Parts: sequence; C-alpha cells; structure tokens
Amino acid sequence: MSPRPMPKRLFIFGLGYTAKVVAGQAAARGWEVISTGSEGTISFADEGNVRLALADADHVLSSVPPGRESRGEPLDPVLDRYGDALKGMPLSYLSSTGVYGDTGGAWVDESAPVGTGRRTARAEADAAWLARGARVYRLPGLYGPGRSVLDRVREGRAHRIDLPGQVFSRVHVADIASGVIAGLDGPPGAYNLADDLPCGQNRLVEAACSLLGLPVPPLQSMEEAQLSPMARGFYAENRRVANGKARRVLGWKPRFATYREGLRALSATTSPTVASAAPATASSDQR
Repeated sequence: MSPRPMPKRLFIFGLGYTAKVVAGQAAARGWEVISTGSEGTISFADEGNVRLALADADHVLSSVPPGRESRGEPLDPVLDRYGDALKGMPLSYLSSTGVYGDTGGAWVDESAPVGTGRRTARAEADAAWLARGARVYRLPGLYGPGRSVLDRVREGRAHRIDLPGQVFSRVHVADIASGVIAGLDGPPGAYNLADDLPCGQNRLVEAACSLLGLPVPPLQSMEEAQLSPMARGFYAENRRVANGKARRVLGWKPRFATYREGLRALSATTSPTVASAAPATASSDQR
C-alpha cells in the first residue's frame, strides 16, 4: 500500500475575516493551514517559527494591509520583515479595487490605471506584490455573515444617501475565498473578484429592509446622515468592477452572482445574535 501524500501547506499572514474563510475552504480541500494573527497559529513577531513555517509552505497568502506612513510603519509589513524568505514562492495578496480610484461610474478591469485614488499606499503595496509574481486579488466592498447591510438595517445604522448615479461593486466573502482557492494553481497577475451586478447602496438598503420586513430609512444628504470620515470616503469614489479575467483565466464563478442571492442566503442563515457578534463593515486591519 503506497503512503498517503503529504498535505500541501498554505501559510496565511493575517488571519482576518476573509482569510478565515479562505483557510476553511483550503482545509476542506486537504490543505494544512498555518497562520499569523490574533487567532492564528503563530505570532507575526515570532520570526524563527514564521521562517521555519515559510520554508515548508507550498503557497503564501497575505491579507495584511499597507502600513501607515504617519506612524512610521513600513509600506508592507510582510514584505518588509519576511520578503527575503518569500523569494521564488507562490504568493497571493488581498488588495482592493480602491487602487483604481474614481472612474465616474465607468467599468474597470485589470488593465485600468491604478494609483490615482485615495488609497495610494494600497496601490503601492499592490504593485510591490505584483512585482514579486503574486496573484493579487482586488476586492470591492465585501460582505458576509455578521458584516452586511442586513446587520446595519437591524441595528438602525443603515443610511440612504441622496447621490443619484452613485454605484459600487461588491462581493460575498465566500466568493473571495473560492477565487483565491481557484488561483492557487493559476498564473500570477491581478484579478478583480466582484459580483456581476454593481449598483447603488440605496438599492442594497431597500432590498435588506424588504427581506427583514423593516421600514426603509429616509433619503438623506451626506451632511444630514452625519457619516464618519471613513463612511464618507466610501462615497468619494464611483466605479463598476469587471470580473471577466478571473472567470476566463481561473475558471472562477461567483456563487452569489448578485447582492440579491447573497442577501437572501444571509437572511435565511444569520440570526440577529450571530450578526451582532462582529462588525458590519470590513476591518481596516485585516481583510
């Protein structure tokens, strides 16, 4: 009887909200997962053990965001500390479609220029990982269990903002994970992982209210809504994100092709108790 093959090893820097789902899908496919982060298996600062684990890894994924220049942090903490150990390794990186900046609602694909928006540090980190031959996944607004408009509506925090023509792309966290898994054996390069139906945030809020049987919040101006600076930044850019390259090259197909399927699935499986256990918006620290 021939010995069973050793499982492949996926090393994840930053076991955040999205990376946990990636880890779960990878483990279900027989991968052994090692990770850093507050819920990871190794501390990021434990350089000896991190380097030992990297030496045995078959693929490395980073969900760690760029450092903050104002705090004197490196552009990319992972590349700054462990870049030498990553040479020649298969790499993946979770980036943002914010690298495209504002397009006035026009479609963008991976050939669009980057670095003109408000996320210049993210664009620089994105470029640094591409230069290393990584698979760079550019993500729009993500949602999933405990982090969706359903939670904001339940908690009375949802807004409808009077900005005609404003449109966004989004993606379910499970579809991000399936895209990353599809890319483990795919060619390096940038990939947009977004659903098939960009739309305005107001439509999302209205759909959530309908699913929950709750009243629709009033239409407000930005000033009336008293949004936080982070939330106001969300409305500063307007674009539609095309996902054709990931479909063609990786054979990826989103399970939740639009917000309709995604929100219906969440409303059927997520209780208010579970929903309130996590923030309703993507973390700025780890995706």
